Amino acid sequence: MARILILAPLLFALGACDGGNDERPVVVDAIEDGVKGDAERVLLRSALAQGLVRFDAAGQVEPGLAERWNMVDDGRSYIFRLGDATWSDGRPVTAEQVVVALRRAVRVEAGHRLTPFLRSIDEIVAMTPQVIEVRLKRPNTELLTLLAQPELAVIRGPQGTGPLRRLRGEGIRLRAPADPEGPAPVAADEVRLRGARAALAVARFASKRSDLVLGGDFADWPLVAAASPRPADVRVDPARGLFGFAFVARDGFLSSALGRAAVAMAVQSANLPGAIDAGWGQADTLLPERLDSAADPALPAWRNLTEEQRWATARAQVTAYGQPVRLRVALPRGPGATLLWGRVAVALSRIGISGERVAMTAPADLRLVDRVAPYDSARWYLATACRTCSMDAMTLIAAARDADNLPERAQRLATADAAMAADVAFVPVARPWRWSLVAPRLRAFQTNARAVHPLNHLRADTR
Repeated sequence: MARILILAPLLFALGACDGGNDERPVVVDAIEDGVKGDAERVLLRSALAQGLVRFDAAGQVEPGLAERWNMVDDGRSYIFRLGDATWSDGRPVTAEQVVVALRRAVRVEAGHRLTPFLRSIDEIVAMTPQVIEVRLKRPNTELLTLLAQPELAVIRGPQGTGPLRRLRGEGIRLRAPADPEGPAPVAADEVRLRGARAALAVARFASKRSDLVLGGDFADWPLVAAASPRPADVRVDPARGLFGFAFVARDGFLSSALGRAAVAMAVQSANLPGAIDAGWGQADTLLPERLDSAADPALPAWRNLTEEQRWATARAQVTAYGQPVRLRVALPRGPGATLLWGRVAVALSRIGISGERVAMTAPADLRLVDRVAPYDSARWYLATACRTCSMDAMTLIAAARDADNLPERAQRLATADAAMAADVAFVPVARPWRWSLVAPRLRAFQTNARAVHPLNHLRADTR
């Protein structure tokens, strides 16, 4: 890794300033490691299979299998009209086939990251060969954003419906289906996808062996920062989501809210984002904004204390405990995580706590949560942050899920947010840091709050 860091500035100087020959395939490296090992798979699934709707380059919902849709009954029903679509073998797609695939994707046994947030779906029915209705038990105004996620792409056996198709040959080669009435496909229409470790992906981009690096996060960022690429080639998404520490143990010093608050005050006072990048802002609330809650984000009890008062209060709480305190902190691998750990360890030591860094899969007392929100609801933030929160908080979050109408839901979300803040179940630190390296030829690439970058929205094709 050290050799890559030393060589990277030279590689960027030699290669990354090139505007690029636009008549060659687009080569994409998806960063993956032992934790992010599915990055290539998710991108491939999104390219080969789409849902009723999908994401565009800006992270907004656009038509997928459905050419248009309507929300009715105050968000309790969505009606979709399918456009003309074919499976990868050329056979036409029918509403009944889509219904079967969606029912399979939303059932509890599917067990993916969206499963807990799809329980409001009551029925998915084919009204005609071209019309599908999704009926809900409760209102859900964010259903379209959920349906655009790759987990809800419609697959029938090994087949999808695009927007891209896989070509034969070595490696993963993708291209949009040829238009019989359009121009013949050229090399630049092809996308070649591969997974790679962050250091290798950065080096490949620097030496002009790739056009795009996707999936970068805070743990990998020092590789880019040390390489000093052209500022125009580095894109950081304004991602929404959670970046902070969940208390996953509640014994000993962490058994009381006062003990957890002492840790939270120390961590939030240590300016952890500054260890990664000066432009990465801090966050001190669980919710980024009101969203669908009836109130503004709940503030921590220590919000009005000065920084010195926070340190003094946290130290006093550790001293009053009267016993040695040692906490295990779970962090991912990578140079950025090491920089972050340095500040965490110093902050804990400053209030009299000894810390131990452990792997993300190891038993821990605090575990880093770094996730981009799949949709804009306070419930996602609360449910994701509630790892071992109080029974009261869990009950309130469940009550918000089961609300019969939107005003009642909003009020319950506000109450649950306040309960989470009082319980000190999670330590907000920042919003997720997501970066990409983008060659100038990919003129359609856009940063967005979802940090999604569909492979069919990379080039501004003027042909």
